[in-house]
Parts: sequence; C-alpha cells; structure tokens
Amino acid sequence: MPNGSSKSYCLLGFPLGVLLLFLVFSFFPMNESPHQQQFFSSLTLSSLLDHTTSALQSSSSTYSLSNSPPISIKKRSNLERREEELRKARVEIRRAVKFKKCTSNEDMTYIPTGQIYRNSFAFHQSHIEMMKKFKVWTYKEGEQPLVHGGPVKDIYGIEGQFTDELENVIMGGPTARFRASEPEEAHAFFLPFSVANIVHYVYKPITSPADFNRARLHRIFNDYVDVVARKYPFWNQSNGADHFMVSCHDWAPDVPGSKPEFFKDFIRGLCNANTSEGFKPNIDFSIPEINIPKGKLKPPFMGQSPENRTILAFFAGRAHGYIREILFSYWKGKDKDIQVYDNLTKGQNYHELIGRSKFCLCPSGYEVASPREVEAIYSGCVPVVISDNYSLPFNDVLDWSKFSVEIPVKQISEIKKILQEIPRDKYLEMYKNVMKVRRHFMVNRPAQPFDVFHMILHSVWLRRLNIKLPS
Repeated sequence: MPNGSSKSYCLLGFPLGVLLLFLVFSFFPMNESPHQQQFFSSLTLSSLLDHTTSALQSSSSTYSLSNSPPISIKKRSNLERREEELRKARVEIRRAVKFKKCTSNEDMTYIPTGQIYRNSFAFHQSHIEMMKKFKVWTYKEGEQPLVHGGPVKDIYGIEGQFTDELENVIMGGPTARFRASEPEEAHAFFLPFSVANIVHYVYKPITSPADFNRARLHRIFNDYVDVVARKYPFWNQSNGADHFMVSCHDWAPDVPGSKPEFFKDFIRGLCNANTSEGFKPNIDFSIPEINIPKGKLKPPFMGQSPENRTILAFFAGRAHGYIREILFSYWKGKDKDIQVYDNLTKGQNYHELIGRSKFCLCPSGYEVASPREVEAIYSGCVPVVISDNYSLPFNDVLDWSKFSVEIPVKQISEIKKILQEIPRDKYLEMYKNVMKVRRHFMVNRPAQPFDVFHMILHSVWLRRLNIKLPS
C-alpha cells in the first residue's frame, strides 16, 4: 500500500465463484420471526445468490428458567441505529463483491487475495466493516475462576486467551475498538464463562462415571443466563441470537443441553464442531484447537522448504478414538513414507519431524477437533484431515480444499496412494497456501488484524450480520 494513502483498495482476488456471507441481503424478502429475522439459513452454502430466505424458528416465549414471571422488555435505546450500521455493512460487502473492489478509510497492512478464500472481496470488505463498526459487550456479572478467566495454555488455552484479550484490552490497542463502553452500544454480547474452569473447579476429582453428569454445568450456565436476562433486556430482545460463548473443552457443546428450546438461537464458538452432535453451522461457528505452549504463544518454527521435506506423511499421537485405531492398524510402523507413531523415541523431535514432512495426518481423537491441523499449518505442512462430521474452523471464509487434503475414514488404507497421486505442482501450490493461511491461526497478544482472535470475532460478526432484530 503506498505511503500516505487515505484509502485502501483490494483490486485482486479469487473470482466470484463460491459466494459466502449474505452478499445480497437487501434484495431478499424476509419472513417475520417474533425475535429476529435471519437472512440465510446457512453461511456455508456454495452460493447464497441462489438461496431463498429462511427465518429462525425462535421461541416466542420470554426467557425464564425459574417460576418467576418474565421481565418486561424495554426498547434498546439505539437499536435502530445499530441495525442501520449493519444494513450499511451488508451493502458495502455486496458492493465489494459486485465491483471486485474493497474500500477502507484506513491503510491496510494485509489485503486478502487468492485461492485460500471462498471470496476474497467479501471477506476483506467484511473484515473492514467489522473493524469500523463491531462492538461487543462482555457481561460483568460473576466472579473468577468460573467466569472472566480460563486456561491460557495447552489445548484449551484459546478459551482463556480470547476472554483475557476481550476483557483486558490495552487502551489504544488493536482490540480496544471492539469493546462497547455501554451494553446499549453493542451488536453482540459475550458470556465470559469458562467451561474448562467449571470442569476443573466444580467437577474434579472425577472418581466415578456419575461424576460426568452435566447437571452442575447446566445449572451454572442456566443461572448465569437467568441473571443477565433479568438484569438487562438484551437476551429477551433476541432470544439469545446475538449472544455467544467460546470454548475448546469437550463438554462445551453440552452447555445449553438442559434447555435446548431456550438456547437454540444462542451462538456457540466450539472446537468440538461435530455436526452429528448438534453443531449448527448457520448459528454456531468452529474455532481451531491450538496447543499453546507454556510461556509462549506458538511452538518453534522448524519447517523446511519443500525440497527438504523428505517424509511423505507423518503422525504421532495416542490411540484416542476409533479413527486413530484404524490409522494405527494400517500404518503404525509399517511404511517409511507414511510415518505413524504412538510414541516418539528418545532423540526424535516432534516439531522437527513435522517440519520435514510434506503432509501431516490429522485424525480426530475422541472428539472431532485436534490441535494437529494448526500444528501442521504453523510448520508449513499440508494438513490431511481424517474425520467424520467435522465442520472445519472458519470454513465460511476459508476454502480448506486449497491448503489441505480431506480423506474419509473409510479410505485410511489408501492414504499413501491418495497422497502420491497429488501432482508436485499442486502440492507446491498447497504448500504456498498453507504458508499464507498461517496468519489466520496465529495467537498474538495484543491481537493483530486477521489473526485467530479477529477470525473468531469475524465469525460472530457474520452471524450478527445474518439477523435483524425488531425495532
């Protein structure tokens, strides 16, 4: 971007092809819903231009988990202004797609272009509009450690990192712009409870199968929502459709399980994004599971250039779940090109082996999500996703087919054949795309535009753009 420019334009990008988002919202008739209108029933359809309108089937009852009478709903003072801001954002995104040009009043350090995006113009303009307009209110109710905190390292670390970044923003820092000074200013509302901390402090030690019962988790969540729904009008205004949570814990999908009718519009940001277990891509969003090292934000980069990657495919990990058991039965210790280990021997370095591999096998464990995809991306290794029913992170924006390989579980025995048949130029293109997409999975503190923190917020922003609350 030239120095001194007052506007930035994205003039290059992937051809229109696959449209995501809500590119033509204002041209579609809308069906009425008691709480909100939803412009599209899915944000991941191959072409939303061909989609007809679908309204959310929201409950018409005011939220109340106790027997007390429901509170009255007061009109949000600036709701109309907020909805007008969102309408203008949808118009700008649609215009960027139509004319293949994005416009911003700020200089941009990065312009999304290329194959890794479903539509680079839509994403770029959407990100621009988010940076200009999006405001989030984090509820202040509750005390640590169950709320307003969370683990900041290991596989659940993204939960605490996100909460800490959103709640403890540096004044003038990149994320300060998202923090609403008053709840009436907010487009979305964050419930800052930590599923990982609830399990750690309320459930452990787990000594019997009965200790896995989710009743205590349900009570904590239900009580928290009951408090904020009675104290503020915002939950009842939308039936929770502009409220969200973020968690990587395996139990996180079960949070609203005791009252599914009350919480069916509530947005869940989940690592365990299993579509066969209630994950709804049109409402929920998938976040990456990232194994954050203690005292650091990412592992050491030991990735080699493509010419020095001598291992065709690599995996090391425990036999968690049936998919890995199948993988081990075919490949563990049986092939020098497909190197599969349950334990590394002394002297073997995990990150070095990833850095020497062309492809990194990413089989699901007990749950669909695993940190393997991000570890591969960090090291420039093309992820090979082996899973059933996994909705991949940020896939309403990112085209995973351009930087990863998906192999069905039933074809695990054919891994070597499938990978060897990928032409070298296609592999090199995928390698370049992996290196390009890394920025969207990076954990930065403070957060930086287009990193994982902004991608999580953008997922919420998309879903907020997809609904219109009644005035």
